[in-house]
Amino acid sequence: MTLESPVHKLPLSAWPTPMEAAARLATHIGLAPDDLWIKRDDLTGLGVGGNKVRKLEWLVADALHNGADTLVTTGGPQSNHARLTAAAAARTGLRVTLVMPAAARPPQPTGNLLLDAALGARIIWADATGPADLTTHAQQVCTELRAQGATPYLVPFGGSNALGARGYHDAGIEILHQQPTIQHVVTALGSGATMAGLVAALGTERVLGIDVGALPDPAAAAATYATELTGNPVTPARLRVRHDQIGAGYGTLHEPVLDAITTVARAEGVILDPVYTGRAAAGLIAAVHDGTIRPGQRTVLLHTGGLPGLFGHSEATHRITHTTAP
Repeated sequence: MTLESPVHKLPLSAWPTPMEAAARLATHIGLAPDDLWIKRDDLTGLGVGGNKVRKLEWLVADALHNGADTLVTTGGPQSNHARLTAAAAARTGLRVTLVMPAAARPPQPTGNLLLDAALGARIIWADATGPADLTTHAQQVCTELRAQGATPYLVPFGGSNALGARGYHDAGIEILHQQPTIQHVVTALGSGATMAGLVAALGTERVLGIDVGALPDPAAAAATYATELTGNPVTPARLRVRHDQIGAGYGTLHEPVLDAITTVARAEGVILDPVYTGRAAAGLIAAVHDGTIRPGQRTVLLHTGGLPGLFGHSEATHRITHTTAP
């Protein structure tokens, strides 16, 4: 897969997404008022929005090109990717099956799970312990669907492969048009394709990924996708990645992330989720405090969406409710 892919993306939203100034947040965390901007990829329209829409424009186009009638993908109960895959299936008239870990099944559907149900997704609760195990179960589901006469298309975990990363190459070009003098783009680093696409468009030196703990080695995944996308070798060592916002692990609420969510909300009226952009904002704040990002450097925080997941995160909703305003 290179930038000359024969697949043409399927439009699922309106582009470009807004680029909003964040002067109050900038001064609060130690930057100059015009240093900080927020790229609003939470406002992508489809299925309550989020960064996965950009990836799905390419992946669903490939599914349709290959005659698929069913999308199959994996994720946790509050997976933004699973929710948006279900929304893309609804938009294009495809069926969708989501494979999720049985151990994480909540007693009642909240947040993204509630939206999955509204979108008509079939959910299979599998005895699986991680992304690779879930993918194995999803492959088995695809085999069963083929035996029943269906034509499934397996959408990778997080929508992340070189084709999905093409969506964030597009986003990187948008960012350059909106902020030509950009020096830092801060993004959550989960399954890797968002960072990979940005690196393909902007170079390794301008993209700072904040590891959210979704994979053991997300930098390796991002480097692989960036290499496959561009045809030029990118090694994990060349990527700028921070690992200081994982806390007790993916899905848990890290204290600096809680602080970042409330700080951004009260400074800019922008709501972040506790797993992805909340961690990205916490990493941005830490990068300013340690001098990695300095006043006078034009910086963009990529808002990748995920708001429904906030309503499905019981610890976050409790802690935010009981956080006293300054």
